[in-house]
Amino acid sequence: MTQTDIQNNNANKIKAQDKINIIRAKYIASAVKKAQYPEERLKEIAFIGRSNVGKSSLINSLTRVHNLARVSGQPGKTQTINFYELTARFNETGEDKLFHLVDLPGYGYAKTAQTNRKQWAKFIEEYFLHSEHLQFVCQLIDIRHEPMKSDKEMFDWLIKNNIPVLIIATKADKISRGAVNKQIAQIRKSLGVKEIDILPYSSPKKQGRAELLNVIYEMLVD
Repeated sequence: MTQTDIQNNNANKIKAQDKINIIRAKYIASAVKKAQYPEERLKEIAFIGRSNVGKSSLINSLTRVHNLARVSGQPGKTQTINFYELTARFNETGEDKLFHLVDLPGYGYAKTAQTNRKQWAKFIEEYFLHSEHLQFVCQLIDIRHEPMKSDKEMFDWLIKNNIPVLIIATKADKISRGAVNKQIAQIRKSLGVKEIDILPYSSPKKQGRAELLNVIYEMLVD
């Protein structure tokens, strides 16, 4: 799936928003090297963001499985690449398709030891560059704030390495509706890509869930 595919799929979100449901989700494996990846290779969608961006809450919201991804009050607790097997049911045909949701360690947490940060960067980079089944990356950015240096560096690195990325602006329920478009414009400006599509998401309110499921649907039928 290319960056253009991501943009087109998100643009068509209303038309396909009810085409799949996630009916099962389960933890499969944790890894810090390729030999530890799941033996059954499926299409993969990876999630990454700063350590306090609400990644675990979004994963639990998307799958509707409480505590599938552990929500911690202490940022930086995810220290491995965690694989989850999700079953998507096509509403029109009843067909089920499996894919992997990949939860990556958060970046940019100042209290994380420098040694750990370097170690995480190494195995995250290895995953991004050598996974044969990665379809696209969901990079999460807190909608309330301008992207930080680490956000920009991650985005630039993904684009430089031709890895399709969908920006998800989390915690959309924390600001007014009128402020959402303003903040999205600010994120777009900070990332330096005027045409990029950004999906606002609220885990408590499930805002953006149907749109994200639409992107997943298009990935599965591709």
